[in-house]
Amino acid sequence: MSDDTLDPILPIQPPQHWGAEALWQQLEPLLPGLSVEVVARISSTNTALLERARVNVNAGLEAGEALVQVRRSVESGAFGRRAADVQPCLLVAEHQTGGRGRMGRVWKAAPVASLTFSLALPMNPPDWSGLSLAVGVALADALDPRTAGDATPPRIGLKWPNDLWLMEADGGTEGHIGRKLGGVLIETVSAGPRRLAVIGIGLNVQPMHAAELNTGYGCVQELDPALTAPSTLAKVALPLVQSLLEFNRRGFAAFVDRFAARDLLRGRAVTTTQADVPEGVADGVTALGMLRVNTPAGPREVGSGEVSVRLASAAADGEDAAC
Repeated sequence: MSDDTLDPILPIQPPQHWGAEALWQQLEPLLPGLSVEVVARISSTNTALLERARVNVNAGLEAGEALVQVRRSVESGAFGRRAADVQPCLLVAEHQTGGRGRMGRVWKAAPVASLTFSLALPMNPPDWSGLSLAVGVALADALDPRTAGDATPPRIGLKWPNDLWLMEADGGTEGHIGRKLGGVLIETVSAGPRRLAVIGIGLNVQPMHAAELNTGYGCVQELDPALTAPSTLAKVALPLVQSLLEFNRRGFAAFVDRFAARDLLRGRAVTTTQADVPEGVADGVTALGMLRVNTPAGPREVGSGEVSVRLASAAADGEDAAC
């Protein structure tokens, strides 16, 4: 998964079985009204769910019209229980053709080799700050579980504010510490009395040609060769939902320590596009998910969504991402 073009090296494979009904049975008790939907091809899962919620508002459903659940799970069928819906939805694309990254970047994906999905659910957290970091923590912990007291470096690092990187087993060097594994794009929309969060996620699953990528290319099969896109989804879906519900109750404060254990930037020289923080050394994140940067003028805080942060040794990267 990347903002650059990738050439797949994979043979043509038969349709995948996603286990949509099993996912629904696992997740619906936590998200009442949930649908799990898998489509063969779509432009952007985030865009589709945002448009569905906006149609709902235009139709006046915020005034109290009943929501009708037509189906609870579907694989490779027509998209949607209905054209307009603000109920929770997990939408998976076998092939996403028009994915979007942060700041308007294009997000490329390939069938079979990538996992692209979005989860929409109503949220009302004490503070929205740090949500993308909490999502990153949930994904990283699911794919690269750690035990208490584990002294070995994590294989998945988190690059503020929304990227997952596969870290080199030997720790790497300043100029080559890892390769991009995936990203997160979070968008919200008002839907009558609700605010719907749409969490878009893209993960590299299988190897692909990536010689032209500035950030390199890492995939989950380097952690577990048996993983496929469907089994990767099955591995991350429940921890993701549980983490989102926890964030809704407690905000990013519940994730600060877990993020710190995987913080890729801490202690490294960075450059940013925030006017008062052109460069400095990253020094972790605050309880609200702000990036702390030590600069010659003193410590500063950088807010997610307003800057692009890159390792100073790789300042020409194009690595900001999501799906």
